[in-house]
Amino acid sequence: QIGRSQKSMMRNGTVTTFILLGLADDPQLQVLIFIFLFLTYTLSVTGNLTIITLTSVDSHLKTPMYFFLKNFSFLEISFTSACIPRYMYSIAAGDKVITYNDCFIQVFFTDLCGVTEFFLLAAMSYDRYVAICKPLHYTTIMSTKVCQTLIISCWLSGLCIIIPPFSLGLTLKFCDSNMIDHFTCDAFPLVKISCSDTWLIEQTVIICAVLTLNITLTCVVLSYASIIKTILRFPSVQQRKKAFSTCSSHMIVVSITYGTCIFIYMNPTAKEQVTINKVVSLLISSISPMLNPFIYTLRNNQVKKAFKDSIKRIVLLSS
Repeated sequence: QIGRSQKSMMRNGTVTTFILLGLADDPQLQVLIFIFLFLTYTLSVTGNLTIITLTSVDSHLKTPMYFFLKNFSFLEISFTSACIPRYMYSIAAGDKVITYNDCFIQVFFTDLCGVTEFFLLAAMSYDRYVAICKPLHYTTIMSTKVCQTLIISCWLSGLCIIIPPFSLGLTLKFCDSNMIDHFTCDAFPLVKISCSDTWLIEQTVIICAVLTLNITLTCVVLSYASIIKTILRFPSVQQRKKAFSTCSSHMIVVSITYGTCIFIYMNPTAKEQVTINKVVSLLISSISPMLNPFIYTLRNNQVKKAFKDSIKRIVLLSS
């Protein structure tokens, strides 16, 4: 009876629930995936919360660079929290069903955080450009008001980019299947099972993805081209090393983020390989947010010093 009514609802294009197929059906493999996700998610949230706390309380970290880093860490927590806990619950409870509303809420927040992250990386590269190429005017150019405006602009840009495809996504009808071949609600798997004409939404998604990558990557490349050009003019090797070290963490994060995204959206063979796409998506949503705090802290003496000072204060207070 339930099966018949569900099929009838699908034929009428009024799906109320979706089934997320996940990564694997093998119970033993699911246990391994759950442990992996639990560890990476815990480390990700702990690491990023540590950066948020340190940059909020330590007076030495009250600079534009760390203001952007704090916001980046908040974005990372939001992004990974939008999809990973739901998948962990699905494995633990054996419940693969997600409601239509929850599915589209998940799409909205993962896409918003993901797109905003690209604009924030571009803003961070501009901050490094000003710090190295215009050091005497750094405090004037990167004032508190400018930094706040840049952060708001990043969020608004993310919102403007995702609203057109998201609005089109809400008009999709699902008649034949409600099974999403993914561990999270995502644009391409949803389009794949829709019985609507998906040409417009597919083109919109691609245009928005290309637009985001082109705008932000152009800003990053131009900033770093000027930075490298300026650094190479420095007379001292020590000065050049110091300048490169302040940018190295950001350059590593930029490389990871853009590399994985370009692989998913620009590689035509990868689009057909659903399993590879799912694995890469899992790495983006679990490994990247976990690695970023370590990349920034292990390569940054100021953050390491602030962390050690905080630990000392905690030890002194508890003793």
